[in-house]
Amino acid sequence: MGTEPMEENLQQLIHDLLQTQRLGVLATSADGHPYTTLVGFAAGDSLAEIYFATHRSTRKFANLSHDDRTTLLIDNRSNQPGDFRDAAALTAFGTANEVPAEKQAALQQVFLAKHPMLKEFVLSPGCALCRISVQRYSLVQRFQNVVELVLDDTHSAS
Repeated sequence: MGTEPMEENLQQLIHDLLQTQRLGVLATSADGHPYTTLVGFAAGDSLAEIYFATHRSTRKFANLSHDDRTTLLIDNRSNQPGDFRDAAALTAFGTANEVPAEKQAALQQVFLAKHPMLKEFVLSPGCALCRISVQRYSLVQRFQNVVELVLDDTHSAS
């Protein structure tokens, strides 16, 4: 049994946002309080993985070291009145951890293909390349149309 057309369309919309947008708002938690920050991100080959780079001395890295649950909000707003009709906001729900050393080089290239201007930062000794293992997505369009895509075990990151 194949993927339903509605789910295929949703997956395409998610893929398009992940490919066309460069920045997202990463949410972490510390002592029960949310903390958000802008991050550059790059998507993996599947919808199941998203990568971002951060220095190990940042609050977001410390927060994720204590609680790996995270969300990443990605949107295509243009700060124009038409956004109320046209903008889409995608939230990826998952867990984030530093990429293992043996996978660093290959995944740094995935990240740098989208963000070549961050090469010096990404290759610096204090930088951690992190992987969000996405469990589900929530896509909001027209500020009230909400659909979700739950990734099953066949989509989860290894």
